[in-house]
Amino acid sequence: MTIEVRVPTLGESVTEATVATWFKKPGDTVAVDEMLCELETDKVTVEVPSPAAGVLGEIVAAEGETVGVDALLATIQAGEGAAPAKAEATPAAAPAAPGGSVDVMVPTLGESVTEATVSTWFKKVGDTVAQDEMLCELETDKVSVEVPAPAAGVLAEILAPEGATVEANGKLAVISGAEAGAAPAAPAAAASAPAAAATGKDVANAPSAEKAMAEAGLSADQVTGTGRDGRIMKEDVARAVATAAAPAAAAPAPAAAPRAPVAAEDAAREERVRMTRLRQTIAKRLKDAQNTAAILTTYNEVDMTEVMAIRNQYKDQFEKKHGVRLGFMSFFTKACCHALKEVPEVNAEIDGNDIVYKNYVHMGVAAGTPQGLVVPVIRDADRMSFAEIEKAIAEKGKRAREGKLTMAEMQGGTFTISNGGVYGSLMSSPILNPPQSGILGMHKIQERPMVINGEIKIRPMMYLALSYDHRIVDGKGAVTFLVRVKEALEDPRRLLMDL
Repeated sequence: MTIEVRVPTLGESVTEATVATWFKKPGDTVAVDEMLCELETDKVTVEVPSPAAGVLGEIVAAEGETVGVDALLATIQAGEGAAPAKAEATPAAAPAAPGGSVDVMVPTLGESVTEATVSTWFKKVGDTVAQDEMLCELETDKVSVEVPAPAAGVLAEILAPEGATVEANGKLAVISGAEAGAAPAAPAAAASAPAAAATGKDVANAPSAEKAMAEAGLSADQVTGTGRDGRIMKEDVARAVATAAAPAAAAPAPAAAPRAPVAAEDAAREERVRMTRLRQTIAKRLKDAQNTAAILTTYNEVDMTEVMAIRNQYKDQFEKKHGVRLGFMSFFTKACCHALKEVPEVNAEIDGNDIVYKNYVHMGVAAGTPQGLVVPVIRDADRMSFAEIEKAIAEKGKRAREGKLTMAEMQGGTFTISNGGVYGSLMSSPILNPPQSGILGMHKIQERPMVINGEIKIRPMMYLALSYDHRIVDGKGAVTFLVRVKEALEDPRRLLMDL
């Protein structure tokens, strides 16, 4: 029997992918769910598992080829191990022995992504499903992933309900065999729910919830689970922590403030869109920064005359030699690295009762993307040349806009630069990127009258803002840092002389 291997659903709004790597070659023996190849989209990397056991026949889409959703990738000559997966379509499968059940697993979610949230189930227990029919949709902090049915049959059990957090390769559901034999499984699954609920403590909690309880010092009996059969979810732990922190006489604070009343005619014109996991992650991290750090901002202004003059003088030669444009970010990165050496606490972080000083600079460069704000990290920026910094910023920025950044590329930063000037911002107070202790805000360059040696002259000026964690950085250190950045930019020769 010949079985087709096709491109799975690649996620919301993604219509094509590139075949990156084949792990098997024609003639190789493959097992069910063994990874056959890897596809790359502009958002995420997707591994394609084998739908059945057998021998890999023809590879239709070679490495480097672009393929659309549901396109044919290869064929498999089904072997003995594949028979149960295909037999459900025939009356012979009616007895539907336990071995005929097929597990629905969480697919590979992409590089460095370890968990997802079940956002929507398209089917319910007892529904008949066809092979490759979409069962549910998962959301990660990078992309949405639809999960197809690995085989035809009846959805016998849903193990991860909507809202549950699941780990990569976790079990989502069970599909029984042919319709005739599998139909009784639906009521059995429904009947099992009260029994499972009665067991209470025997229900496995979400791994993320177990971790959160350990960090908060809570036991399972102190948390009320809202997941399937009383399963404790990560949100339940957060709610329990918030309740414990509130005064005993006060009512537990709701997860979010209720909306103000909305007139019926206005409600009809509103649109409600669920937050993506990326936006939820951004919101949580920013709020955590406000709740944890003592954030204070100090301001200064810099005369950009010298930087602009150097850039105009050398930009053509620079681009011709290095293949990248000379921008302002390399000057600011160099100036910050120079200042961080003099004021190391701005490049440090708090760990419990310790201060961890970083003898290196992994520079975060905030970038706005259609999906939200991300902060790719340029590692060892203090050791880089102007050209290396510009190339790294250009490459990271392009990958950020295309949604191709991995989590590893956005972690480990020691200091961050945010350029709101590209959007026209004249002045702002940037918020810290935890656990960092400092972030520099760049702004719009605007010509203003300035008094230079007793004379009024028009100069290109930029406001600078340094937000810092006052728990670790004193006012003197913050002001000194910003003054050193200002001095280095107003006289870039200081960078060459290490002054």
